[in-house]
Amino acid sequence: MDSLTDAVAEGSALPGDGQKFHTARVVTLASGHFIHDTYISFLSPLLPMFITNLALSKTEAGILVIFTQWPSVLQPIMGNLADRVNLRAFVILAPAVTGVAMSLLGIAPTYGLLALLLVIAGLSSAAFHAVGPAHVGVLSGRNLGRGVGIWMVGGELGYTVGPILISTAVKFLTPKGTPWLMILGLLSSLFLYAKLRDVPGLQPRGTQSRPWRQALRKMKPALGPLIGITLARSFMIAGLTTFLPVFMREQGAELWLAGASLSVLQVAAVGGSLVIGSLSDSLGRKVAIALSLLLGSLSTLLFIAVEGWLRFPVLLLVGFTGLCTPVVLLALVQETFPENRALAVGIFNAITFVIYAATVAAMGALGDWVGLRTAFAVSAAVTLLALPIVPLLPGGRKRGAAKGIEG
Repeated sequence: MDSLTDAVAEGSALPGDGQKFHTARVVTLASGHFIHDTYISFLSPLLPMFITNLALSKTEAGILVIFTQWPSVLQPIMGNLADRVNLRAFVILAPAVTGVAMSLLGIAPTYGLLALLLVIAGLSSAAFHAVGPAHVGVLSGRNLGRGVGIWMVGGELGYTVGPILISTAVKFLTPKGTPWLMILGLLSSLFLYAKLRDVPGLQPRGTQSRPWRQALRKMKPALGPLIGITLARSFMIAGLTTFLPVFMREQGAELWLAGASLSVLQVAAVGGSLVIGSLSDSLGRKVAIALSLLLGSLSTLLFIAVEGWLRFPVLLLVGFTGLCTPVVLLALVQETFPENRALAVGIFNAITFVIYAATVAAMGALGDWVGLRTAFAVSAAVTLLALPIVPLLPGGRKRGAAKGIEG
């Protein structure tokens, strides 16, 4: 019996003083994030096909994203429960459930059935993202930025592989062949069960989570800045991660290349999440957030200014700088509210996903009105409005003050 299993038998979360970084288990959780988000990323590359086959407007296509995002309003409830009850089953089952739902999109004959499949995937995703990051935080000890960075790398890799995978499947298997892709999600859940079935709950021995009303009162001062920053940057992120393939198609790229452009953006985000997340442990969360907002906005403006093959290296810069902000925000949230880390993660994710869903619809409408190029420019300018809000965030990480669980 390994040290983790021993700890479960003794009734503690994990042995030790909370400083050790559990590399193997953090990477295992990140691998589940990779598979899960591979499936979630199927939607954007398929939007051009849905727009053509179902005669949708960009606004209607953007609303499809809302069906995957609105279940995230339940994340605070799931997180509050996870602070008290071990909900590792949510993490284990999510790749299978999401994989099945998203793999069936290619054969969905109507808008209504698309919406139903996306709601199922959204509920699975909400449960996964409410519980998974909190477990990563507990297993990261004092290196919370690095742990959350690795977790986010898993997701960004999924968003890198997913567009190429689904675009290739549609090209060679036709849309009717996409259900075969669910096999990977089923196998992933079996792997996670084998590796994580003994992972304990989030609370270390001798501690208790605050009652949710008391926890919400403590979190209230941080919510304003978090909402402001998330709202300002969401226009740019929603535009790029949802409508980039549509924009590239309008510029003359074929469907496969349009989907691959999204993978270029996401592969850069992999590096940005790991590098910026780790650097925020030493530089400070607020500095890292401000740099991401500024450089992400400027690189997006550069992207719409260039033409042809130059767009692809600029997309690498956009992804590296602009998509890593949530890594640092997620680390900041967990270290600020360690007694209710799953509740805090759930609230942060609910804010992020709900705002993202709303801004996707807004960017779709703006794209219909003025064109996607202008819409991207507006979104980059709006992102800069978040910079004055950064100093209002709770104080970032102080060396030696991080709380975690060791094993």
